[in-house]
Amino acid sequence: MKDILVVGSVALDTVRTPFGQVEEGLGGSAIYFSVVASFFTPVKIVAVVGKDFPEEHLNFLKLHGIDLKGLQKVEGKTFRWKGEYSYNLNEAITLETQLNVFENFHPQIPEDYRKVKYVFLANIDPELQGRVLDQIEKPHLVACDTMNYWIENKPEELENTLRKVDILIINESEARQLSAEPNLVKAARKILSLGPRALIVKRGEYGALYFTEKSMFSAPGFPLEFVYDPTGAGDSFAGGFLGYLAKTGNDNDSNVRQAIIFGSVMASFDVENFSIERFKNLTFREIKERFQAFNKLTHFEPL
Repeated sequence: MKDILVVGSVALDTVRTPFGQVEEGLGGSAIYFSVVASFFTPVKIVAVVGKDFPEEHLNFLKLHGIDLKGLQKVEGKTFRWKGEYSYNLNEAITLETQLNVFENFHPQIPEDYRKVKYVFLANIDPELQGRVLDQIEKPHLVACDTMNYWIENKPEELENTLRKVDILIINESEARQLSAEPNLVKAARKILSLGPRALIVKRGEYGALYFTEKSMFSAPGFPLEFVYDPTGAGDSFAGGFLGYLAKTGNDNDSNVRQAIIFGSVMASFDVENFSIERFKNLTFREIKERFQAFNKLTHFEPL
């Protein structure tokens, strides 16, 4: 079992869907990832919040055993995001973004974090992602996320970062935009040529695709009767995926495929409630049971 370092955002999210809403719920890429990954292995977080960040959220993170030494608390207000979803829950509509203290975030990796072997670079400026990696000593596995804004506005900086990354985790539209290819198989081939040895394409309720130069794997989304809020599902997927890899210390192809299913499992729990509420009472027994349900869902006898 190895520690994971995550660098990303901490936010207070206001979200409305056809099935309810939450006001200033705990959110941000680093939060969803770290809470989920903590079910599998110890997590260290590097992020920034304002002086207004509620103490109850810090206490919750501590209860999950998340190391908060790298969480800066500075003068100003915490990053806030407001969004809504229609019945098409695969696409968020941003209503308001207040970067606040996150606008001037410059990740400083504590000395005792620098030998960590597993790193997740959540969706932040690729220049900052690169600077984070410059502070890490010989990581075993680096996974990275990005978004359309950085693909469009900082392509050179993003490509520089991708040369140092083992696994890129992005969604369908980002894969097509980054590669300038409409077909995902062709897109994957082009993205892998930029440096990562593996690509995971998140497809929302339709699951995920995994590509390397030699293999391809498809994981479905888990069929759910109730879906309330998809915010954070992608980062929850990444937390389950990388958390399992760090827990097992094994990143061969077979284990990576199991990790992808654990990622899908954790994403399926995330959408069952708003913010991180579903994870507050989630047990590892439930996680294992849903993993087995995934196995039954996808199993078939060969000819």
